[in-house]
Amino acid sequence: MTHSDWTIRSQIAQALGKVDAPSRAVVPPIHVATTYIRDPDNQYRTGNVYGRPDNETIREAEGMIAALEQARAAFVFGSGMSSAVAVFLALQPGDHIVAPRVMYWALRGWLMKDAASWGLETTFVDMTDLDAVEAAMRPGRTKLIWAETPANPLWSITDLEGVARIAGKHGARFAVDSTCATPLLTRPLEFGADIVMHAATKYLNGHSDVLAGALATNAVDDFWARIQRNRAAMGLILGPFEAFLLIRGMRTLALRVEAACRNAMELARRFANHPQVLEVLYPGLESHPGHAVAKRQMKGGFGGMLSIRVRAGEGAAIAAAARVKLWKRATSLGGVESLIEHRASIEGPDTPCPRDLLRLSAGIEDVEDLYTDLDRALPPA
Repeated sequence: MTHSDWTIRSQIAQALGKVDAPSRAVVPPIHVATTYIRDPDNQYRTGNVYGRPDNETIREAEGMIAALEQARAAFVFGSGMSSAVAVFLALQPGDHIVAPRVMYWALRGWLMKDAASWGLETTFVDMTDLDAVEAAMRPGRTKLIWAETPANPLWSITDLEGVARIAGKHGARFAVDSTCATPLLTRPLEFGADIVMHAATKYLNGHSDVLAGALATNAVDDFWARIQRNRAAMGLILGPFEAFLLIRGMRTLALRVEAACRNAMELARRFANHPQVLEVLYPGLESHPGHAVAKRQMKGGFGGMLSIRVRAGEGAAIAAAARVKLWKRATSLGGVESLIEHRASIEGPDTPCPRDLLRLSAGIEDVEDLYTDLDRALPPA
């Protein structure tokens, strides 16, 4: 049996089944060289020229991500932000972007404050409203629709097929931040997206010890080539040791995502009926406005991220985050440890978050311990 006969889960568990030829090791080696020998006729037939654009460990990580997304090609970057910004910088001055109002706050901030200096204009819309997306399109000028689903931190759901139709109608590219869904739950390319992005720091690595980003595509075209040139010119490539850790993390992706989904679903159900909780935001709940679309797009679970709104208000939410013991009060998500954060305090005055909202990243701990810890921390209404 060759690895092409295996399921994606089996392929990723064995890092695509590759065995290191010289040592016969089952763990891929780390290639740290910054320069490479030319062939006698001065060519580089290995494809490796210099460490800034090329590295074998990087390519192994990219191969795993491409397999997960069922994509033709993938690139990894030094962070999720650098991978996302690389897409926008592949556009041309004067191009128009449609982006969601609810999205990763640092990227939203870059689009609001810095994209204009590159000649880019952005319109922010409710990406759950296809009519609003259509109305925001500028014929001949809109070159990219950027979506994020589930969208951090309200976990709203974008209809990927619907937005893909709008993008195709107007000749725009469609890129999706699928960090929180992971390729195990949603593959945006299958729903018509052109590019899928991951903050690989989160679920793909899964151990809170690597900064990394990734892009995957089925269209290896001039736009993709511009992204590659930008990565090389700006030194955005991931380091080889970090790529090795990313590979190691992805090998347990299926186990971690399954555990996080189970925990998040159970916590959402319990806190939906909790007297100190005003509202639970989780697409796995039938009460969630995007549940029907999520059920169609997300296979095998609804993700490990949820948010709760504390009935007693902002002060009570902050106090609850200060009282937990098992939950860790920290930024980020997607690791094996469960994290809690008062997002409005982090995102500032332009946040779309209600002030009473706590964002929860469910890890792989015992769900009874997670529930009991937060239940005890919540103050009376």
